[in-house]
This record gives sequence, C-alpha cells and structure tokens, in this order.
Amino acid sequence: MAYNKKDEDENTVVKVDRTSVFQEARVFNTSPVSPRKCRILLTKIALLLFTGEKFPTNEATSLFFGISKLFQNKDASLRQMVYLVIKELANTAEDVIMVTSSIMKDTAVGSDVVYRANAIRALCRIIDASTVQAIERNIKTAIVDKVPSVSSAALVSSYHLLPVARDIVRRWQSETQEAASSSKSSGGFMGFGGSSSHSMAAANTNYMTQYHAIGLLYQMRSHDRMALVKMVQQYSAQGVVKSPAARVMLVRLAAKLAEDDPSLRKPMMKLLDDWLRDKSEMVNFEAAKAICDMPDLTDAEVGQAIHVLQLFLTSPRAVTKFAAIRILHQFASFKPDAVRQCNPDIESLISNTNRSIATFAITTLLKTGNESSVDRLMKQISTFMSDITDEFKVTIVEAIRTLCLKFPSKQAGMLAFLSGILRDEGGYDFKRSVVESIFDLIKFVPEAKEEALAHLCEFIEDCEFTKLAVRVLHLLGVEGPRTAQPTKYIRYIYNRVVLENAIVRAAAVTALAKFGVGQKDPEVKSSVHVLLTRCLDDTDDEVRDRAALNLRLMKEDDELAGKFIRNDSMFSLPILEDQLAHYVNGSNAEAFSDPFDFSNVPVVTREQSLAEDRTKKLTTATPTLKAPSVGPKKVDAANAAQAAANATVASQKYAQQLQAIPEFREYGALLKSSPVVELTESETEYVVSAVKHLYKEHVVLQFDIKNTLADYVLSDVSVVCTPSAADDEDEDVPELTEDFIIPVPLLKQDEPGTVYVSFSRPADPAFLAASFTNVLKFTLREIDPATSEPEEAGYDDEYQVEDLELAGADYLLPAFAGSWDNIWTGLADADAAEETLQLGAAKSIQDAVELLVRALGMQPLEGSEIALSASTHSLRLYGKSVAGGKAAAQVRMAYSAKSGVTVKVSARTEEEGLAALVVGGVA
Repeated sequence: MAYNKKDEDENTVVKVDRTSVFQEARVFNTSPVSPRKCRILLTKIALLLFTGEKFPTNEATSLFFGISKLFQNKDASLRQMVYLVIKELANTAEDVIMVTSSIMKDTAVGSDVVYRANAIRALCRIIDASTVQAIERNIKTAIVDKVPSVSSAALVSSYHLLPVARDIVRRWQSETQEAASSSKSSGGFMGFGGSSSHSMAAANTNYMTQYHAIGLLYQMRSHDRMALVKMVQQYSAQGVVKSPAARVMLVRLAAKLAEDDPSLRKPMMKLLDDWLRDKSEMVNFEAAKAICDMPDLTDAEVGQAIHVLQLFLTSPRAVTKFAAIRILHQFASFKPDAVRQCNPDIESLISNTNRSIATFAITTLLKTGNESSVDRLMKQISTFMSDITDEFKVTIVEAIRTLCLKFPSKQAGMLAFLSGILRDEGGYDFKRSVVESIFDLIKFVPEAKEEALAHLCEFIEDCEFTKLAVRVLHLLGVEGPRTAQPTKYIRYIYNRVVLENAIVRAAAVTALAKFGVGQKDPEVKSSVHVLLTRCLDDTDDEVRDRAALNLRLMKEDDELAGKFIRNDSMFSLPILEDQLAHYVNGSNAEAFSDPFDFSNVPVVTREQSLAEDRTKKLTTATPTLKAPSVGPKKVDAANAAQAAANATVASQKYAQQLQAIPEFREYGALLKSSPVVELTESETEYVVSAVKHLYKEHVVLQFDIKNTLADYVLSDVSVVCTPSAADDEDEDVPELTEDFIIPVPLLKQDEPGTVYVSFSRPADPAFLAASFTNVLKFTLREIDPATSEPEEAGYDDEYQVEDLELAGADYLLPAFAGSWDNIWTGLADADAAEETLQLGAAKSIQDAVELLVRALGMQPLEGSEIALSASTHSLRLYGKSVAGGKAAAQVRMAYSAKSGVTVKVSARTEEEGLAALVVGGVA
C-alpha cells in the first residue's frame, strides 16, 4: 500500500484510540467500498491489537463481521489486511465460524490469488476441533503446494491445530514428510505482496518450508522416541535438508535425544560432530553449543567443537567472533582446561574495537588463565573499562571475584583494580558487584582485610547509594573492632551520622556501638560513649532509639553486651527462611495465633556460615565444583550453589521429624545428618535409602523404603542392622549397641515408609567407624483382586541391601578459617594420622579433588579446591567435629597416565582417634 506525503500527514496511525476506531468502522458498510480508507482503518485496528489493546467481545464481534463484508472486494492489498486482522480478532469475537465458507474459497486448490497463504492462516484460527475434518483435504493439498508461501502457511497452521485436533493432524505425516524432503526454495514472501510468477523468479535458497515441516514432524512424533531418532537420522543425511534453519532444528533434536537417553548419546554425538563441518556457520555454532552444553563431557567429545570455535575466533566478521567467544566464555566455567588451548587467539581479541567481544575475551581468559597471567590481564582490562557498559563491567567484576577466591596470593593486584573502578562512574548493579567482591576479599583473604577496609571507608565518603552505604557500615562494625587499630574507622563511621540521611545514620549508630562494647581501652570506650550520646538529639526516632539502646548495653556487663552486639554465632539463614515461609504460608486460619518459635532454628558459628557462603560462591562461579548432594537425586551444576543451603535445611527437617518421635526426645540435640545414601537401585522391587543421624550418645539410622510391587503389600517391615568395627583385629574396641527398631506396620505400593534403628555410642572412643550390614525383613501379603484389600495370610521374606558405612566425615562439619597454615601449625601436637593410597575412581587431579572434598567432609581453604596443575596438587581442608574440636587435613596428590592419581592424606584433630577415621574414610 503506497501513501503519498499528504496521506502520511493526514492519516497518521501512531496515536489511535479504541473508541474512535470502533466508531470509524462504519466505513466498512459504505457503498462503494473505498479500499484505501478501509486499509487505513484496518491498519489502525492491527496497531491496537499488536500493542496489547483488547476490544470487548461485543465490539470485536461487530468489527469481525463488518470486516467480513470486505470479502467481496477484489483489491489484493485490502484482502491481505482483512485476513491479517480477522485472524487476530478471532480469539475475542463470537460466532466467527460463520465465515468459514467465505475463507475456504480463497484456500481452494487452483486459487492463484496472492492472499491464499493469508487465508489458510486465518482459516485455521477461526475453526474449532469439530470442523477441522472439513478442511482436511484443503490443508493436506496446501502442504505439498508448489508455492512455498502456501506450503509454509499450511504447515504452520497445522502446528497450531495440533492441540485441538491431534489425531487428524497426525494423518498428514506423509504430506509433511514430502514437504520436508522438498527441494523447492522459499522465493519471496508472497503473503504480503507480489505475484506468484514474480516470487518464483526471485527464488532463493532459504528453503523455509523444510524448517516448518521438520518442526511439525517433531510435534507429531514427540511421544515416540524411536520415531524421532529415525527422523533425525533420515534428515541428517548429506543433501536431504537444504535449509540451514531446518538443520539447526535437527541439531537441537539430536542434542535433546542424547541428553534424555544415555543409550542414544553415542550416535547422536556422532551426528553433532558431523554438523560441526556443515557449510552453514549457524549450523556449526548450534552443533558446537549443543556439544558444550552436554553433561559429563569427555575431552575427546568436546575437542572438535573447541577447535571449530577457535577457527571462528579469527573470522573477519564481528558477529562470528562474538558468537564463538560467547560459547567459549560459558564453557570455560565447566572445563577451563579444554578452552585453554584457545588462549592465544582469545588474547588477540582483547584489543578488538567491538567492546562486547573484548569483554568476553578478557573474562574467558580470567577463567582459563593461571596465576602467573593474572597481573598482565588486570593491566589489559584497565585500558577499556571506561568504554564498556555497566552490564559488561559486572561480567568482568564477577570473573575477578572468582579469581579472588582461586588465587588468594594475587589479592594485592585485584584489590588495587577493584578500588580503582569503584571510583569510576556507574550504576547500582555495577557498584554493588565491586563492593561484594571487596567483601569476599575481606572475608576469605585475611591479608587483604586492612587495605580493603580502607578503600571501603573512602567509598562511603561519597556513596550515592543508600543500600551500599548501609552494607559497608555493617561490615565496618563487624570487622573494624577486630583490626589492630580499630580507632581509625570510628571517624569514617561518625561522619555518616553527621552528613547522611536517616537510614544511613541509623546503620552508622549500630556500627559505632560495636567499637565500644567489649572494648578494653577505656579511652576508646569513652569516646564512643560521647559520640553515641550526641546521637540522642537526632531528628529521626530510629537513630535516637538505637543510640539509647546501645548506650544502655555499654553500661551492662561486657560479656552480655558482646553477645548481643558482636555475636560470633548466627541463625542458620536457609533454615530460618524456610521456617518463616512455612509460618507465613500456614494453611490453617489461625496460622499466626502462636508466635514464631526461634528455638527450632539452629545457631551456627560464623566459621560454618563463611564455609557455606564460600561453597556457594565457588560452585556458582565454577560449576565443575560439585557441592554435596542432598536427597536421592544428584545435584547438577545449575543447582550446586543451593546444595549447601539445602543440606542445612534437610538437617533441620530431620531434626523436627525425629523430635516428634517419643523414643528420640531424650537424645538431646541432633548434631549432624548425613546426605542420603542409596542402598538399592531405583529399578528394584524394594527401593531403600538411608540417612545417618548423629547424637551425643547415639547413632540413629533412618531407612526410607518404597514398595514398587503392584499386587503385594509389606507388613511388619523392619531392617536388621549388624554393625562391625572397622578394625576387626582389635577385639578391645567397644562396638555400637543396638537399642531398638521402629518398624513400619504396612507398606503399600509407592507409599514410602520409614524404619528407624537406634544404636548407643560408646563413651570411649568418642569417634567410632563402623560398617552396617542391612537386611530388610517383612511379611509379604498378596492383594485380593475382588476386594483390593491385602489377604490375612502371608509369608515372611527378607531382602539384602547394600552395606552402610559410618566414617570420619560423618563426625565433621565444614568450617572456614582465615589462615590454614596457622591452623595446621596449631595442631602440630594434636592427634595425627596419615596414609598413602591410589584413587582408582579418579581420572584426573580435579576429579580427585572433588572426590576427596566429599569423602573428607571438610571445607577447602586458600583456593585449593581448584587444581591449577594437571600433574600435582595440594588440597587443604578444615572443619570442626560435632563435639566442637578443630580438624585439618592436607592431601598431596600426583597424577600419571600409567598409575592414575596417587594421594598422601595427612590429618590432625584436637580429639583423639578422629584423625585416623578421617584418613580411613578416603580408602
């Protein structure tokens, strides 16, 4: 539709009103019809519909049938607009099916009108399930039509008809297969202008019909995996599918099949590898991306994909380089060693004029680089930080944040860089990411604390974000009193009381009080008292109240006040959040009749909280590092960051469940619950898993049992556990004594039941390793088909399950310490043990690290969970026993292709006998 300058001035459609448009609809009833005026009005209606405006049902119905009168007009451009608008109105208007016959005339075979494709799309939107069969012949014919736009319209319309008439649409498979194998190209888009002959003359090689056909075939066969496999293999043959978009879809289907069915992984990976050599770049990229996203990749599987992406890094086209470096950037988080071979080509992109490419290049190098390259990379980053957007700045800062944890020895350079960019202009998200990174340096790299606190003090002097100022003040209050010269931070904090808004002033008062409570220097304490007294005259009541409370606490006993203000322990935040959510969302009407009970929320030390926080950050930034799994399902990389929190929540839920059982109420506090241990395969008749619960004087074994038999029930279900000491040669070692068994009375199909077995722990030794042989005992009773009730008679049966081990890791909790060397030296005279052994299950140093972290149950320190060398490594671990004593371990390991991974495990603990258990847990 062509408009002259006058039309553009007089008939603008930028600002349209629904009411005025509806009133103008009488133009459809004029005689003769003006195609130009009708097109303008239809364009206004389309604009309203496409921008989210909704016509009421009565108005939509009136418009729909007013527009349907235009079917009699022969103007091609007008008819195209008619079909476009009625297709959108069909969802709101009533009785739209009445125009079916009028539309079907334009979809008929032999109709050479330019709007035939539009008519097909509109027809499939207005019919319902009962009338699909009436248009079946037309749609089947259109699918194999020689005009590509008509064929594509029929295929896409069939796709939309599947939810309402799946059985009918699935009968069109042969036609859809013919369209998928068709070699006709999608010459111009004939749905909106141009004649058929002109379009065919302008034919190109897009072959979009094949893309639509393969998409429809996938939907038709989505519930038949073998049919999907056959389809992928059939259309992946050379030259069968000429549409790159269709081949991209085949790549995605192959990747999905390989991920869903392990037995198909090898043939699908072979197809993906072949697509890496496709003549279309988009297919190459999709195949490389699919391979890099595949779980549990080996170096051999990913090698060719990395090579192809490396070649694309040298492409003259910016979009190609961007796509390649983006995929490598993401994959470097999972397997940095595989990407490291691309570093020379990636380094050449740092100076690229496209800052998006340069940003991804530098962050990829930060993930794959080694300790020696950190300083050089920092200098290169500084040259272009001012030229990129805040979004990319945050990406770079997050990468550096990970480096802070991986390479603590490089903290000086990283801190200088972070403090420098903190002074630059930027939004809240950027400044927050920098501040969070400095917080991590303070918490996890003790050597950086003094200088980092000084930079934060300078930052809050001119901080425009209240949230960040409050967080910094809180940190100064926590860390400042513990420094060698705490008084130098008081001035910065009091300046905020004088110069800032009420929220910041209140935070400053609380931070200031922490310097006075428990202070040994009377002069400092007096100064803090004077400053807090001045705050009693503040204009804001929150500031006055906080000052008055803290002044009162300063007069109290220092020990009592210290517990309140400088609390070295805290609630377990994941459990507190979980219980608060259940309390707020209580189903009964009197959910708030009782106050929230904080006694059920466990208190953890700051060391344990820091250990959990560090695990979250590292598993998020480096997904190859797996956090401990919770429950019968494995925790994948996407959920690894939540695993530590989930473990704490699970432990609290176990504590609540056990407390509700009368037999366990006298046992005291639950010290630790282990992760779930699977004792059977998931496909067996009886699925059994176990959890070990540790109390001060008892061990409780929880067996979760599920009966998968449809025609039988299990009654009087119990587990006979026979413990045996780990060291059978020493007959003088006391063993665990069974107290009682809590059985399950009845176990129906797929209804889980829980058996508890309680054992008393000997007082000496306090830490005991044991192996439990477990036999499931029950009475098997058949279900009467007539009554669906179990028969009275049955027979006794038993079922052997896997053994369960009680090892050193069950007595340990991860904890964080600033300096592992100080801990290790401090335990020089403590209980010690060491052993050298081979790890047959580990294929590399990094595999061994992950295996040992899980087996030893302690927190890795000083970045030792990252193996920087493929041949040697030293893992440093720290934790606390359930009794509160310190425990540390050092594991030196070496790898060779011939002998695998050899490790020497050394452990030191404050409690006697625990070190030997720690070392023994590795074997």
